Amino acid sequence: MCGFIGMVSEERSTLLQQPLEAMMNIISHRGPDDGGTFEEEFVRFGFRRLSIVDIENGSQPMSYLLGRYTIIFNGEIYNAPELREELRQNGAVLETSSDTEVILASYAWYGKECVNLFKGMFSFLIWDREKEELFGARDPFGIKPLFYRALRDSTVVFASEKKSLYLMPEPATVNYEAVFHYLTFQYTPEPATAAKQINKIQPGHYFTWRAGEGLSISQYWKPAFAEKESIKMKAMNVFKAPFIIDKTRKEKAEFLEKIKDTLTDSVKRHMRADVPVGAFLSGGIDSSAIVALARKEHPDLKTFTAEFEREGFSEGDIAEETAETLQVNHTRVPVTPDDVMREFPKIIWHLDEPVADPAAIPLYFVAREASRHVKVVLSGEGADELFGGYNIYHEPHSLRLFKTVPGQLKPAFRKLAQQLPEGMKGRNFIIRGMTPIEERFVGNAKIFTDGEKDSFLLPFSPHLRTGQVMEDLYKQAENYDDVTKMQYIDMHTWLRGDILVKADKMTMAHSLELRVPFLDREVFDIASQLPVHGKISRGQTKKWLREALADVVPAHVLHRRKLGFPVPVRHWLKEEMYEWAETWIKQSGADHIFNKSACLKLLEDHRSGKTDASRKIWTILTYMIWHHNFMENRDTQGEKVNQIS
Repeated sequence: MCGFIGMVSEERSTLLQQPLEAMMNIISHRGPDDGGTFEEEFVRFGFRRLSIVDIENGSQPMSYLLGRYTIIFNGEIYNAPELREELRQNGAVLETSSDTEVILASYAWYGKECVNLFKGMFSFLIWDREKEELFGARDPFGIKPLFYRALRDSTVVFASEKKSLYLMPEPATVNYEAVFHYLTFQYTPEPATAAKQINKIQPGHYFTWRAGEGLSISQYWKPAFAEKESIKMKAMNVFKAPFIIDKTRKEKAEFLEKIKDTLTDSVKRHMRADVPVGAFLSGGIDSSAIVALARKEHPDLKTFTAEFEREGFSEGDIAEETAETLQVNHTRVPVTPDDVMREFPKIIWHLDEPVADPAAIPLYFVAREASRHVKVVLSGEGADELFGGYNIYHEPHSLRLFKTVPGQLKPAFRKLAQQLPEGMKGRNFIIRGMTPIEERFVGNAKIFTDGEKDSFLLPFSPHLRTGQVMEDLYKQAENYDDVTKMQYIDMHTWLRGDILVKADKMTMAHSLELRVPFLDREVFDIASQLPVHGKISRGQTKKWLREALADVVPAHVLHRRKLGFPVPVRHWLKEEMYEWAETWIKQSGADHIFNKSACLKLLEDHRSGKTDASRKIWTILTYMIWHHNFMENRDTQGEKVNQIS
């Protein structure tokens, strides 16, 4: 796990204008163990290393074949030992046990399609001296970040963290369209970012750059699920063996076995490291399954849980019971409101982007504690998107009675329901039932409606609408049932824009590598073929995953309802954090973006109990603090995180 800067240009003078050393220093938390640079006429690389595998021989930038290929790489390739053996059998010469050299040799041997061989998480750049060509890629799920900024003269600068790109001579500015979408999603949907000049390479994409040709980006993988409930009877290649899916009891049993075996193999691969490995543990099935399987490989496994003092907002007791049952060495990490107020500007600085998910808070503090004991942690991200774990996925079933209403009548019924008094029982149920899924579901979080934004945004653009982000995704998912459509939407928005962003940034803030065994292409191949009743059934989520892990996960966890990471922001903003939040809003320099009077009124209405506006307030606060760190205090980036006076 590391961080890098890479830049290419037709103009050497433009390359030399970029402050490579400062850009490396600002991400030193990603790689405190080592650093290095590489320069040629069209290219400059900078690298910071966190040593995990082949500590002696894995330094970067790394070159191969007498210096023809040079790489900078962030991530881990878990099947590197197997690929290394295959490459050697084919005649390749490899001198280290580093997965970095495996990527280089694979590219030299197989070309661009090598990315389909890698099981792991990655973003990397490879410079081919002979062709004078840059090749790069990002992993299929977007576990590892990769930002880029294109300049004049065909110059492109890449970075593991966006904060490096703010240090370039040309200032970055606010992306006002991104603010509009951020208020819906609580993050900026990819490939855009909160800065107008900076974008992300999307998951499952690779790219090339050559002088005179510029940057060319292509997709090499995208998630595809089985179509509708009437799953086509077809063979699926799982571990090179035919596997026919239907609804018979025997085939279900085979399916459950495959889920368990594939996840077990994935955890084994994710345990490969030359440093201590631990795991995060909550009260849910996902992290409990990972810990249970990991402990079989590492009996002395250490686990970590964050918890809050407020009653009803802690999974500490459940996690403690799980740890005792699994016989692992467990640490509970308490988090107080004072901790949050003190550290929150730093949390936003490390996030790079305004990401208003309160779950980033416990993750930051538990990662800080874990980094004092281990260098790698396993976690359960991705299970909900792959196996149908969110409670909102029950909605298509609960709204099934509205299927009988003729489509042409639904708009009229919805309009009538909207005229009913707010809070009236059944009002929102009817509205959602009369609204097509393409309009009502925009992912796991929906903070502000488009209509509400008019009151809070000053540069409000009436031509913008949230549906613009979703249109292409829903077209791609048109042959899926509604539950699978929701999974598809979440995989392309929520997972990559929220879940994996905070997972990477909150752990790397403390030089800790996080690994996610559920986000494995073989695990996805199994999960993608699940019928709806194997995901959502009788009020239960992740139905077949739970059944597959029944003899792995402790009984007290197996059928618990999903809670997520409950963070008491609703109470904090009424009590301990009210004045803190009010001060941030009043002193924010984002006056040209937000109507502060409306924001302060929202905060007061929340405090008085007129409404629960906690998520809306948290979304506004997060953006204001991001703006404070990156737009108002450019000169101090990397030196300190500014606090309000």
